[in-house]
Amino acid sequence: MTRILILEDDPALCRGIAMALTGPEQTAVQAESVARAWELLNRESFSLLILDINLPDGSGLDLLRELRQRGNRTPVILLTANDLELDEVIGLEAGADDYITKPFSLAVLRARVNARLRRAASMDPARVELDGFTFDFGRLEFTRDGTPVELSRTEQRLLRLLVENRGRILPRQLLVDRVWNGGEFVDENALSVAVRRLRAKLPGAPIRTVYGTGYSWEVEK
Repeated sequence: MTRILILEDDPALCRGIAMALTGPEQTAVQAESVARAWELLNRESFSLLILDINLPDGSGLDLLRELRQRGNRTPVILLTANDLELDEVIGLEAGADDYITKPFSLAVLRARVNARLRRAASMDPARVELDGFTFDFGRLEFTRDGTPVELSRTEQRLLRLLVENRGRILPRQLLVDRVWNGGEFVDENALSVAVRRLRAKLPGAPIRTVYGTGYSWEVEK
């Protein structure tokens, strides 16, 4: 099932977009504030995000930048009110995949969404196969030699950061910030515990501890 998150503070427009994008194999989830969008993103997985830029409690651009900093590569379409906002988007290199300027046709938006979903499916960036493991972050399915493995949301975020940056040493603070949304109130042992649990659930995973620095998913040279 394809899941799309819509962040738009205009209730009528949000509902209209959701109705236009809902089908037998596709569902749209509505959020009318940045806070609500974060609540959904922190507990669910989506195939595509549609983000308005200006909202009463924040900016869709800030949300997008934070997602990219955490390593989230979910396709994003921005809703812009005018060309000036579009210039800002381009200047900030926020990481959007596409944009559409208001007012727009729902048919045009639907076509843009379908194009992005097709491209994402062909690239399949959420599916990784290596070292006998298959990690499908889009479907939240994880296997070791074909055997399913259950991972918590924290473990999923940590695993994705490691495998998408395999071969690189990721500092502890970077991992804490991205796995726990800034990490301001996270116990200092939380990362070590999460890594230990991940190793226990994924025997043989080449997760290396770089003492005094952080962790790395090792690759053969």
